[in-house]
Amino acid sequence: MSKKLKLGGLAVFALAAVACGGGTSHLPVTKTETAANTRQQTYSAEAFYRTTSFAMSTSTFHAFSATNGDVLIASDESGVFNAYRLDVNNLQRTALTSSVGSPIFVVSWFPKDDRFLYVQDGGGDELTHLFVQAPDGDLTDLTPGDNVKAGFLGWSSDGDSFYLYTNERDASAFDVYKYDSVDYSRELVYVNNQGLALGSISGDGRWIVLTRSESNADANLFLVNLLQPEQELIDVTPHNGDIRYAPLTFSADNQQLIFGTDEFGEFNQAWSYDLRTAKTSPLIQAEWDVMYVNYSRSGRYRVSGVNNDASTQVTIVDQMTGTTLDLSGLPHGDIAQVRFTHDETAIVFGINSDTSPYDLYYMALGSKPKRLTHALNPEIDVGTMINSEVVRFASYDGLKVPGLLYKPSAAGADTPVPALIWVHGGPGGQSRKGYRPAIQHLINHGYAVYCINNRGSSGYGKTFYHLDDKQHGEADLGDVVAAKSFLAKMPWIDGERIGIIGGSYGGYMVVAALAFQPEVFDVGINIFGVTNWVRTLKSIPPWWGSFRRSLYAELGDPTTDELRLKRISPLFHAGNIVRPLLVVQGANDPRVLQIESDELVESVRANNVPVEYVLFDDEGHGFRKRVNRIKASEAYLEFLQKHL
Repeated sequence: MSKKLKLGGLAVFALAAVACGGGTSHLPVTKTETAANTRQQTYSAEAFYRTTSFAMSTSTFHAFSATNGDVLIASDESGVFNAYRLDVNNLQRTALTSSVGSPIFVVSWFPKDDRFLYVQDGGGDELTHLFVQAPDGDLTDLTPGDNVKAGFLGWSSDGDSFYLYTNERDASAFDVYKYDSVDYSRELVYVNNQGLALGSISGDGRWIVLTRSESNADANLFLVNLLQPEQELIDVTPHNGDIRYAPLTFSADNQQLIFGTDEFGEFNQAWSYDLRTAKTSPLIQAEWDVMYVNYSRSGRYRVSGVNNDASTQVTIVDQMTGTTLDLSGLPHGDIAQVRFTHDETAIVFGINSDTSPYDLYYMALGSKPKRLTHALNPEIDVGTMINSEVVRFASYDGLKVPGLLYKPSAAGADTPVPALIWVHGGPGGQSRKGYRPAIQHLINHGYAVYCINNRGSSGYGKTFYHLDDKQHGEADLGDVVAAKSFLAKMPWIDGERIGIIGGSYGGYMVVAALAFQPEVFDVGINIFGVTNWVRTLKSIPPWWGSFRRSLYAELGDPTTDELRLKRISPLFHAGNIVRPLLVVQGANDPRVLQIESDELVESVRANNVPVEYVLFDDEGHGFRKRVNRIKASEAYLEFLQKHL
């Protein structure tokens, strides 16, 4: 028997005699008794999600209006991401768009007026289009068409034109167009016949860099001179063996290509390639991965980020004086999205931490920062929020595996709490420091959470990254199982109540754990997880064509490795599942198709195992609408309260 309730954009299925749950809890702040007879403040999921999410323009240039210096941002204060202008003087935010459906993410102001660019897809289908909106609200879709995906590449240095990519000619390849910034007339400047992955374009419009992935351990960079008729591919990274190269940016003077490589050690370094002499030289070497490099518009300032044990370490160098800007006086957290004013005398940026959502700050260089936003719901007492601790454990083969451990304030030897192992997406993702309302909601209600970075996660060196290649559901699952034993030995964790949760690849790990190690975890929460690798790899979206080799190298080619892929696909072993399962899925997901979850739920229901199914009919791979994120988090808690 099953029931189905429509709750706005949400369809909730209660299966196998599990009571139907759903809807948003509008609970006031409450006090709950703990076993230690202390009183702890708890909040609903809505309270944790009643934060305001902010995002800067994706283009590093032209974040500030040329007319009055307002900052272009995206915000979900209406419940859906829309475009806003933010006055850095009086902190006033003015809505520029009013979408109630698909979210809007801002790209850039126009360099000389208050038109702006933004991207929007169709309800999570990832078919993004580029739009330009004029000050009077007049809207132009620059990349119209059905089943078209497009994106922004960059502005010309003079601001008279900009570059977009689109797969309108070939669904599996992105071509490059140059658009006039006045009348939006366009010119095809590069036909991507080989279907390579696009990188950056130089501000003078001469050079574009592309990537060809030979495998997930080997990639080459190619330059194309767009001003030459033949547009031949120039291999700028000839090498032997497995070395990964990735484009980062072009220098502001259009003389250098900046790229990342793991050629010289375990971690990614930043190097420069001189476009005149073809000589390479090291730019940034660190003990962790260099994540990105970009420049202020004049090139005076270089901004770089290093992935330091799941946190981002940002450095801003004044290349004129050779000095590094002092950022020590900033609030605690990770700095992100640094954007310079037109005259480069000030910056705007965001800061995010475990206990504080992403907030925006403005800082004149050499002065103290000015806070522009207050993202956290004022009803929440910051003192109830929990910081994570980087904790490593020895896995089944002795490998040290890192993760982020959150300990509820009420947990102790006399009051052990249930725990969840949270597996990130990917494969190859990483759980990192930062505010995650779903996690804080669970911790607040007494659940310990360990965000494992199992073997195959990025950020810990290339050897660690490749330890799970073609061993998914086996080598990596062994880490997750070992993590359960590690947590169970902690005196403040109840070893008889440990579950597993994760999304995308993490959702796959949830179902793999329940299918291949059915007695280890007490419950599982699968958030749009892969269950059938054969079908998933055969149904890769066409615009992922340039990454197909890399995916096959890591996971396997479904045409030649079908037997192994079936062996590690939990859908074919769902009869083994005996623990309660919650499945959450977006109907428009182009990566993990809804049928993956439909079939899993049907198969596990046949085992007479408690299964709950939450289906959002207006979401894709990841939930963008606040109301849906709240409903999902409430479903996690209700399921855990019932079964863990």
